Order: sequence, then C-alpha cells, then structure tokens
Amino acid sequence: MMRCPACQRVATEPGAKFCAVDGTALAEAGGGAAPGAPQQRLQCQWCQGMSEGTALNCRSCGAPLDIKNLVSESGWKEAPRIKDMTEIRFGNSTCQVEGDVVPVADLNLGQGDSVYFEHHVLLWKDAATAMSTLPLQGGVKRALAGMPFIISVASGPGRVAFSRDATGELVVLPLHPGMELDVREHAFLLASHHIQFSYVRIKGLRNILFGGQGMFMDRFVTGNEPGLLILHGYGNVMERTLKQGESILVEPGAFLYKDATVTMDIQPVQLMKGFLGGTSMNLAKMTGPGRIGIQSMYVHHVTE
Repeated sequence: MMRCPACQRVATEPGAKFCAVDGTALAEAGGGAAPGAPQQRLQCQWCQGMSEGTALNCRSCGAPLDIKNLVSESGWKEAPRIKDMTEIRFGNSTCQVEGDVVPVADLNLGQGDSVYFEHHVLLWKDAATAMSTLPLQGGVKRALAGMPFIISVASGPGRVAFSRDATGELVVLPLHPGMELDVREHAFLLASHHIQFSYVRIKGLRNILFGGQGMFMDRFVTGNEPGLLILHGYGNVMERTLKQGESILVEPGAFLYKDATVTMDIQPVQLMKGFLGGTSMNLAKMTGPGRIGIQSMYVHHVTE
C-alpha cells in the first residue's frame, strides 16, 4: 500500500507512483523514502493538479494537458472542454464524464466515499447504491429563497450518474484544503463528502439577483482533506482572477461562482434620466482578490 508523504492520501490505483491529488512521489505506508527515481510530472493549468508525464488528461479535473489555456485580451480564461469518456479520480472513487451537449457525470463510488446533490439531478443509480439525505439548517429560509431544502446523498460502493436537463458544460473544480467557494443557486451538480456544505446570504441582492430569488448562495468549504466539486454551466464557462481591490461589473444572470474572498455588491448604472426617475440597470460589482466564474447563457431559475 502506497501513501502520499504530503497529504497522507492512500493510493488505490494499482501501480500508482504519484499522488493523484498533489503529484507527490508515493512512499510505502509504513514510512521510508519514495521508491524509484524522480519521474516527469505535468501540472494542470486549470486546477494546478499533478499527473504523470504520460497522461493526456489531468487526473484531478479531466482537463486536457496537451492544450494551453485560452485567455482573452480582457483576462477571461475558458473552462476546459472535458473530452467524452474522460476519467477523474477522487478519494477511492472515479468519475467519468460522458457526452458533450448535455454532459453526464458517471461515478463509481468506492467504499467509504459519498457525494451529495440536489435530488432532481439524479440520472440513474445501481440498486445497491445507498441513498440518504444531508441534514440542513434553515430549510424554510432556503425554500423561500428558491434554494433546494433537500440535499440527497449517494454512498459507495456502487455506481450513480448525474446530469442537468439543459445544454452546457461541466465545470470540474478540485478543492484543495482550506478553500471556500460560493456558487449561484441550482448550479452545483455534485460534491464529495470531504466538502462542507452551507449557504451564505448576500444582502441587497434579493430583488435583482438570479431572477429575484437570490438571497442565498451555496458555500463549499474544505477542511484538511481535498474534495471534488462539479458545477453545471449554461452555454460556455469562463473564469477570471481579480487582483486585490480590482472590480468588474457582471450581469447577475451570468454569475456562476466565486472565491469567498471576492465580495459582491449592487452597482446601479444610470442609463437615462427622466421625469419618473429615468432608466437604470443593476449589476453585480465583484471585487477581488480571487476567482470569478461566469456563464454565457443567462438562466433565471424560479422555485423548484
């Protein structure tokens, strides 16, 4: 049995020489030096994960390793298009992404692993895959805000698959220890049990954000262990990293996710003055530091 000296993760892949989480050379679980001579490793430009030098796709997020990130002149980076049948590893489990137009996350959950999700995104499961619910606080508040108040859990061993009934792409976000991410309502497809789930209220956005239902956003926080978060983005998904104090204005329907360090406020923009007050529009002002993700197709959800 091999163990990562850095994160202490036990490798379950036969013959693995490097940790699938951070790329550290593996050592015997009982201690000692890492076996073998140093080998070439590739770092993913999307999630910064490490894979063996012969890998074509990142073991942590599935991004192609032979394609450089595409970045616009304004600083937006395209989320990687995950190729059909790409396999992603997390914990003792694997996730295979299937399809392009309406992608599916097909999971083989290992013993001791589980994922949680909004119950209406379940596509199919093995009869033996155990199901339960995740205890939540503030269910009435979430329901009034248009957020799901029932979060389902699938536990291994067993197979289960998820998909949203809309075109777009899956955004695979491995979360390293100590990370916090805020996600718009009805955007997360699944998260591994290593990630803590809660919600955060954004004051002042109740009437304009996410079609009038956006009082809350899902918040995902990792502790000492890494986890896997998969989102569904409508249209194309792009990401930009804001510097300390740097701000941009985003149409609220385009917002998808942000680091918890990025603040969000309302910015009214006056378009025309008139006797009855004129015409204005409200945008979401995002201020760094941190990442922000947007989607090119605006979808405003109502209470489901």
